[in-house]
Amino acid sequence: MNWYEYLIIVAAALFVVGVIVWRIVRKVQGKGGCDCGGNCSGCGGCSACRENRPRKEEKSKRLQ
Repeated sequence: MNWYEYLIIVAAALFVVGVIVWRIVRKVQGKGGCDCGGNCSGCGGCSACRENRPRKEEKSKRLQ
């Protein structure tokens, strides 16, 4: 292997690590996969927030 092949491998590895660190930092800051501002209880449009909450129709069926 030549020196430039090593350089390409190192650059690709650093890019992958950088993306992983960037995603972790954004998740810790509350800027994860949705744009609800970190207030998932008041978010009606975020699919990430709606997965854990039952829909209104399901909730009303349970009460009957």
